[in-house]
Amino acid sequence: MFSKWKSKKEEKHTEHTIEIMAPISGESVPLAQVPDETFAGGHMGNGIAIKPSEGILKAPFDGRVAHIVKSSHAVILEHSSGMQLLLHIGIDTVSLKGNGFVSHITSGDQVKAGQTLIEFDLDVIRAAGCDTISPVIVTSTEENPPQVSGHYGQVTAGQDLILTVASK
Repeated sequence: MFSKWKSKKEEKHTEHTIEIMAPISGESVPLAQVPDETFAGGHMGNGIAIKPSEGILKAPFDGRVAHIVKSSHAVILEHSSGMQLLLHIGIDTVSLKGNGFVSHITSGDQVKAGQTLIEFDLDVIRAAGCDTISPVIVTSTEENPPQVSGHYGQVTAGQDLILTVASK
């Protein structure tokens, strides 16, 4: 009788690992390199940043578009586990009011890994004086946030692992 109780309790404490592929091709770097304290300080959550080499944001996993910002510079994707990932293109790009961004998604859409979500013009972003570095953040309001491990270096969207997320 107690063995069943124990196994149910152990089930609650099993760890789930989610592998997140690069949503943008370029160079993945620690979040601390983002020139914005909100991201660099981890105030939005843990993650990584990518210095883009091309202007295409792809889905890093199968999931649902939880929210897309009206100006198309940021999107929150939700994994089937409930984990949410903020994909933010550039810094201070909200000031562009959508100029240079073409969204291929709307809130509530189901997306597949590798699907193009947003196209963005790196030259337009730079010309406006904005940094193109793009944070990829595991958002968490949990008391015990998930463990997030970053993988750094040159990455190709949809092909290279950038984050490993372990949650209980």
